[in-house]
Amino acid sequence: MNLLFIGDIVGRPGRDLVKRGLAPIVAAHAIDFVIANGENSAAGFGITREIGDQLFSYGIDVMTSGNHIWDKKEALEYIVHEPRLLRPANYPAGAPGQGAYLATAANGVRVGVVNVMGRVFLANIDDPFTTAAREVARLKADGAQLVFVDVHAEVTSEKIAMGWYLDGQATAVVGTHTHVQTADERVLPKGTAYLTDAGMTGPHDGVIGVEKDAVIGKFLSGLPVRFETATGDARLNGVVVTADPATGRASSIARLSLSADDIERLAATARAHADARA
Repeated sequence: MNLLFIGDIVGRPGRDLVKRGLAPIVAAHAIDFVIANGENSAAGFGITREIGDQLFSYGIDVMTSGNHIWDKKEALEYIVHEPRLLRPANYPAGAPGQGAYLATAANGVRVGVVNVMGRVFLANIDDPFTTAAREVARLKADGAQLVFVDVHAEVTSEKIAMGWYLDGQATAVVGTHTHVQTADERVLPKGTAYLTDAGMTGPHDGVIGVEKDAVIGKFLSGLPVRFETATGDARLNGVVVTADPATGRASSIARLSLSADDIERLAATARAHADARA
């Protein structure tokens, strides 16, 4: 079974890439289940009901998030009524929404998704390690055959530690938050696929999705500036994890970094195959 995880969707450029590219990617890689981090999908900061519903309509099965999940006030209500949108599970008791979800893929395989957030240089919330292990075990007890964990964290060491901690428990542990795709994908010894950061789906001609002149100006002056989402060099970053539902173990993990042109070529190939079948 093939799982697709799409790295942090940033603003309209990221949403447009998902709209145009998801179906061709699913066809090209025989994807059975799609997960995406959507916490930056509303102009780079947060998510709204309209945008969330839109992204689900494109074919995303579950969305994760992180420290920007509450940036749009309407998310506080939306997340309560949309269980497929997750916030980090290690927020203290009483936070709206849930940090884990059990879904059934189209092929009948039950897939659990867990979202946790690191604490180094981020909010000092509850322990992400024991929370992740608890949620993985709970989902498996409820029938999950595969469990994917999005660890939304700033520092590399915290993410790598999480990968080792959950090796043999989760099917995959993939990091988000930095918006920079790393090149350390591997399957750990006990069968957990790991990548430190999936990267960003959105404009790559700025600074982690933000218009570059504003960021440079802030570094030079130290003064507050208004951040706007960049617009150019849109790329879709993510990973494809292949796993065996009978064992819950991953057999491979492969990074994706696709430009708009790459996606158009995939779409053209999909159309050609459809025409040939017709």
